[in-house]
Amino acid sequence: MCGRYTITVTMEELMLRYYIGEETGPYHRPRYNIAPGQSVPAIVGHEGRNRLGELRWGLVPHWAKEERLGTTLLNARAETLTEKPAYRRSFERRRCLIPADGFYEWKKAGSGKQPMRIVMKDNRLFSMAGLYDIWIAPDGKRLATCAIVTTTPNPLMAGIHDRMPVVLRQEDEPLWLDRSVQDTARLQKLLVPYPGGEMRAYPVAAAVGNVRNDGPECIRELSEEEQGGAKGETVRQAALELPELDLEWS
Repeated sequence: MCGRYTITVTMEELMLRYYIGEETGPYHRPRYNIAPGQSVPAIVGHEGRNRLGELRWGLVPHWAKEERLGTTLLNARAETLTEKPAYRRSFERRRCLIPADGFYEWKKAGSGKQPMRIVMKDNRLFSMAGLYDIWIAPDGKRLATCAIVTTTPNPLMAGIHDRMPVVLRQEDEPLWLDRSVQDTARLQKLLVPYPGGEMRAYPVAAAVGNVRNDGPECIRELSEEEQGGAKGETVRQAALELPELDLEWS
């Protein structure tokens, strides 16, 4: 699964990476501990161009009767996207990129868990495959939400967790964003584990388990001495409920 991630770059770096000619989305600041229920920066294809905006993490399908369904639809398994009603339509027509420069996963360590941060070896930005949808509340309010697509682990992740987010190759991003492409068999070929040899994982402090902690200390690599002192400490993931988000994406 994917339950926490980071995007510590500036707005300018985001715009440059995704070829966004002008600032079309809300203000972005570096974030070190993004959790479900929060608003996250996302890229969608719009009239042949990339558009930056915000989605709330936790997908609420357009047909849902209640908004709270989104608290359970955080990750979408790549293997069953065409089978699950919550994801089928979005997989065909509403795909997005979730920019990140790292994600967290909790590795079993004795009787506890050690939080790990997984990044590219060169620390570059990467794109997680996402799905989004627009839910309209009974009072007419529009809510734009998303889920992160996950797949089986690569060799690096296999020793940490049995799932990982789908990280797209940069050359495959235009295809994923192209809403005119609705051939799910063609899209499914993109949803494979990213090569583990291009990534690395390192231990971070247990403080990342608390969503209130969102500073550079979250991504600091622990020394061997610090790891030894943290053994046996159990870390629990938590989701933070934030106000609804309105976004005019169709």
